[in-house]
Amino acid sequence: MLRLAAEFDNYKKRSAKETDAAKGIGKAELAKLLLPALDEFELALSAIPKVMQDNDHVKGVELVYSNILSSLKSAGLKEIDSRGRYDPYRHEIIMTKESKEPEGTIIEVVRKGYTFNDMLLRPSSVIVSKGNASKEIEQEGE
Repeated sequence: MLRLAAEFDNYKKRSAKETDAAKGIGKAELAKLLLPALDEFELALSAIPKVMQDNDHVKGVELVYSNILSSLKSAGLKEIDSRGRYDPYRHEIIMTKESKEPEGTIIEVVRKGYTFNDMLLRPSSVIVSKGNASKEIEQEGE
């Protein structure tokens, strides 16, 4: 009888863990579906000329965007930090450019990446440095 009670208790604990995991995956899927809308909001807001920044319609769009973003952040959405060195687990290289920065340094973020409760939803699309072109030319000339 005690063993049956212990098995039932373990079953309840396992079921609660599986339910919590399923809820987390469901929230992450919903956040993933909303990422393109966040990108479009950012694109729309960046395309607005400085002259129109005081427009009530623009302020309304900014408010809707900030409300959606803050709601998703409170649920567990985090933007991936895309400064410094390239990380293959968090960044996706879409192009390389020659620059003054050391090789493998992120020069520009093309599309933001996000995690949801430490689960990768989308990697950041980045442009990475190939290294210094002038040094390579000087070395070839010697």
